[in-house]
Amino acid sequence: MNEYAVIGFGAMTGIALSSAVGFRIFLPFLVAAIATKLGILNVAPDFAWLGSWPALAVLSAASLSELVAYYIPVLDHALDVIGAPAAVVAGTLLTASMVVGMDDWLRWSLALIAGGGVAGALHTGMATIRGASTATTASIANPVIATSEAVGATATAVGALVLPVVVVVMAVIAIVVMGSFIMRRIGRKRV
Repeated sequence: MNEYAVIGFGAMTGIALSSAVGFRIFLPFLVAAIATKLGILNVAPDFAWLGSWPALAVLSAASLSELVAYYIPVLDHALDVIGAPAAVVAGTLLTASMVVGMDDWLRWSLALIAGGGVAGALHTGMATIRGASTATTASIANPVIATSEAVGATATAVGALVLPVVVVVMAVIAIVVMGSFIMRRIGRKRV
């Protein structure tokens, strides 16, 4: 594989993993850590720690805590609020961790714009959906949404390892659909 193909594949894998961050912050990191530990995924040298046992332990605990926290009313809303900037940071880090062979300035710019942007946009869309669920069902439907998000994060992260281009295309479609949903909500509030 030539160097441009390696860079492109790494960037697509990173952006695809970042899209999973839109659903859950830590779960995509855990999937990436497991794949790195198993030798399925190669990360940039400065992210080699991702495949270490301590990283696996911390990411497992963080993922479990995050999954449980989203089932607790009020706490799920708080996680959505603090999760928006955290999703951008996490998406940036995941994308940067997958890109090798690129100048650092370009690598981190790509990671922030594409990885952080996708993660932030999807997280914002999911937070809006959860907010609409809270308002219309008094949080009764939120556990269903939390379960869907956990399944979505896992499936997206695993899919990012197998078919990153497909996951990126699906993420773009999801962003467009969520964006139109948000715009309709904003339009209704103005009327």
